[in-house]
Amino acid sequence: MTSPLYTKDSLIEKLYLISKMGWVKSRRKGNAGGIGNTLEDLLGIEENNLPIPNAAEWELKAHRLGSASLITLFHSEPSPRAVRFVPRILLPNYGWPHREAGKKYPSSEMSFRQTINGMNFTDRGFGIQLDRNLGKVSITFQFNNVDYRHSEWMESVETRIGLGELDPQPYWGFTDLSHSAGKKLLNTFYVLAETKRENKEEYFHFVKFYKLTNFSIDRFIAGLEDGNILIDFDARTGHNHGTKFRMRENYLTNLYASVIEYE
Repeated sequence: MTSPLYTKDSLIEKLYLISKMGWVKSRRKGNAGGIGNTLEDLLGIEENNLPIPNAAEWELKAHRLGSASLITLFHSEPSPRAVRFVPRILLPNYGWPHREAGKKYPSSEMSFRQTINGMNFTDRGFGIQLDRNLGKVSITFQFNNVDYRHSEWMESVETRIGLGELDPQPYWGFTDLSHSAGKKLLNTFYVLAETKRENKEEYFHFVKFYKLTNFSIDRFIAGLEDGNILIDFDARTGHNHGTKFRMRENYLTNLYASVIEYE
């Protein structure tokens, strides 16, 4: 089936019609991403592809109202890329046994999962350093911030690599982040839905949406600084799910110079 072409105005009209439909059943049973898939199905478009011709790139994002889940903005591995930080440094030197090691995965399977923000260190001692003069965001490790519950793990880290700072430190330059985020998020339609469950099925009512234009890298950096945008590592020995920049609910509108709300 060929996806329909939308102008920005016709897409707004279609989103209004979808809102007037009231409650609609999720099109992806048991899928946490079902809200986005359901909206795409209702629009008749392919996944993550807004067909708006003769215009700058547009992103479509949908989110559950009141959800505490984070919104993934984009994937980006840290620099220097040649180091391959996750598989070569973080997993072997700072990883811990995967909970499914010896069961679903080999007994040697390691895990490195950390969601890091700019306001606090994680309980394993990882944090964000933001240097505006150098124009980069770095990951730091400070062993004195490791929670006592992970003392055995910290001892293993000391044996493997020592308890000093990450060397080299994984980082992202502001220019690279501007390119990655701007390319993915330059302009966005952001749709919010109420949710309910009936007979083990999830239903959505798409109640309002925003047209967001003129993404601001300065606002993005401020979001990293104040803890509203987070860096998420999610890897195990057998597979790196990718390093993601993620965002707290309802912060997306803060990243744009122009915000128009539709209800």
